[in-house]
Amino acid sequence: MDLKKLTLQVCEISERVAVFIQSQVLEVGAKDIVEKEKNSLVSYVDETAEKMLVQELTLLLPDAGFITEENTIAQESKSLTWIIDPLDGTTNYLQQIPHYSISIALVVDNELAIGIVYDVAMKECFYAWKNGGCYINDRKIEVSKKVDLSECIIVTGFPYNAEYDIKAYIKIFTHWIEHARGIRRLGSAALDLAYVAAGRLDAYYESSLNAWDLAAGILLVREAGGITTNFAGDNYSLNTGDVIATNKDLYEKIHTPIKKYLIDNGHSE
Repeated sequence: MDLKKLTLQVCEISERVAVFIQSQVLEVGAKDIVEKEKNSLVSYVDETAEKMLVQELTLLLPDAGFITEENTIAQESKSLTWIIDPLDGTTNYLQQIPHYSISIALVVDNELAIGIVYDVAMKECFYAWKNGGCYINDRKIEVSKKVDLSECIIVTGFPYNAEYDIKAYIKIFTHWIEHARGIRRLGSAALDLAYVAAGRLDAYYESSLNAWDLAAGILLVREAGGITTNFAGDNYSLNTGDVIATNKDLYEKIHTPIKKYLIDNGHSE
């Protein structure tokens, strides 16, 4: 399998679907929005975009399985499996906040092989293939080189469910306010990871996530020279649900307070 060729083909597919998504940004009304669960929204745009992706990706690899957010196709893991979020950052999209993306990953024999995150509003395609490096619109990118936490911008998100311990999250949030340059909550996990891969953000952490939120972005960070683990510090896997992504020099400075407040004190999910 020519991973580079396949990656570039998927980039072209994502760009076509992005044109559809952006064409609908002023068309979606309240009547088109459904709340799947608390603060998790979906519209016909998500579902149509997913169907478009599935149709075109099936033409590329007819025997591949699919794991998708909107379940528009039977969910099945195979030796070749596409993992898709057709619109990561739906709430931003519906509010016309220009920070939302398409996320597509290909897993080959349980290993991430291809990752594409397309920033729809900015028309930026972040992409990587295994052992091939990481790119944005044909330009190679790398994670931040920063080593001093006081110079770093950290990005995160908060779980939507009501079962997590908000006090623990506020403690770790306070730690960044006191020790980092700044903290952001942008609303698209896939783009957060892409921005870490590009060195725009220095670290990202979040929990209560799904494979389609993270799969593509995880490969971007790895191929850009970064490191990804779960909150406990173990090598990241698609079933973990929580993730830390940063450069190798910053990792311990990011991981230590997260482990202290969210793992050691019994607040992990």
